[in-house]
Amino acid sequence: MLGEDILYLPIRELGARIRRRAISPVELAESYLDRSRQLGPKFNAYVTLTEERAMAQARAAEKEIAAGHYRGPLHGIPYAAKDLVAVKGYPTTWGAPPFAERRFDFDATVIERLDRAGAVLIGKAAMIELAGGLGYSDGNASLTGPARNPWNTDCWTCGSSSGSGAIVSAGLAPWAIGSDTRGSIICPTTWCGISGMRPSFGRVSRHGAMAIAWSMDKLGPMARTADCCGLALAAMAGHDPKDHDSLPPSLAEFVYAPEAAEKPLRIGRLTNAWGRVDPALQAAIDDGLKMLEKAGAKVADAQVPEGPFEDAAELTILMEAASAFQNLIQSGDCAKLKDPLGQVNGYPSEEMTATDYLQVQRVRKVLQQRIDRLFDDFDVIAAAGSSSTAQRLVRGPRPANPQPQQRPATPAEERVDNSQRAPDGISSLCGLPALSVPCGFSSDNLPYGLQFLARATNDHAVIAAARKFQSLTDWHKKRPAISA
Repeated sequence: MLGEDILYLPIRELGARIRRRAISPVELAESYLDRSRQLGPKFNAYVTLTEERAMAQARAAEKEIAAGHYRGPLHGIPYAAKDLVAVKGYPTTWGAPPFAERRFDFDATVIERLDRAGAVLIGKAAMIELAGGLGYSDGNASLTGPARNPWNTDCWTCGSSSGSGAIVSAGLAPWAIGSDTRGSIICPTTWCGISGMRPSFGRVSRHGAMAIAWSMDKLGPMARTADCCGLALAAMAGHDPKDHDSLPPSLAEFVYAPEAAEKPLRIGRLTNAWGRVDPALQAAIDDGLKMLEKAGAKVADAQVPEGPFEDAAELTILMEAASAFQNLIQSGDCAKLKDPLGQVNGYPSEEMTATDYLQVQRVRKVLQQRIDRLFDDFDVIAAAGSSSTAQRLVRGPRPANPQPQQRPATPAEERVDNSQRAPDGISSLCGLPALSVPCGFSSDNLPYGLQFLARATNDHAVIAAARKFQSLTDWHKKRPAISA
């Protein structure tokens, strides 16, 4: 079996070794499957390993590459898919007890696209039940139990893409598909010390993926580096007539060409996001932006415009989720969910009216226009990937934006309410691309993350900013100490 030094390599380096036959797709798949069997239960990372499919795909890739038919950088590269994505013949549980035995007889569009790229599916990643669509209290709200953070197994991985974060962080696969409606790629990416991207809304087809909020759901890659995200997104992206929100073909296609000449980036440092963060986290963000500035980027302070971004995002999710899970709610099967909030949350959401929904969408349009104007002056805006490091797995109410222990507020700060300006709520509501990368560690050896956001459909900008940062630092090369 291959060792950690190989299994933690990014996609591009694994692909290069496969292409020159230094390692084989079969050997690589067997090694990740073996590691996943040994360590996956330690982190509650998987729902299902797709071993039979993986080995058939790996053997096919090996034969094709030996015959000179190389499909591209994902050919022979293993990955995991969040368990809300349909995979023919295997369970797709949505992380929820009511659907524990459910299987689909087709593959989601994103799985079909990755099949065409020659990628090797090794498993279905664990997740929060219904991806948190009906609410949840903590990381225990999952069919397979709480996903545990490889940096500290007493801590959670965050967000509904909890298993995807654990898989990549623990080196159980080089990358994984996550989904993001309001932060469920960016938060686990940050807490797990990996790189993860929420693409622009409509870039990647959701056909065959569970819906929470049709106007906000996105699928995206979680991986070792920003470059990995670019390579994976190029294979995942594209117009799909089966997804009614898919971007037109000319916009949906994503051609990743990192070797293209890059102009100096204009970066806006968000000064009014997240409220008060731990001084050490803020220092890590500031240091990272100073590095980029020394390397030629133009960095200036930026502010999120006024507006109820968070309220509009949460209300949109609540009302659209009540529709998405209507059968579950009206049948009473919500009672079978693990989390007390999920068991009841759908009922008050059903009481909201079409008028309520339309009013929120009118406000949403104004907010989208306001945030779009910010990108007249900046290519990307930057902030902490999360307002805290990974939180301990304890039962209790889950705050919308979990905060670390903080210094006391000054009188001036007490008069400022930043609760409406969490970057994840803003970017999710407005369909913006975002990419978070590691930028340091706390005194408890838990990862910090720096995220970049860009104008809708400008996915290249967030990848360029994150790649540049990772060319100047080696935080993404750190890996947790893991014992069997």
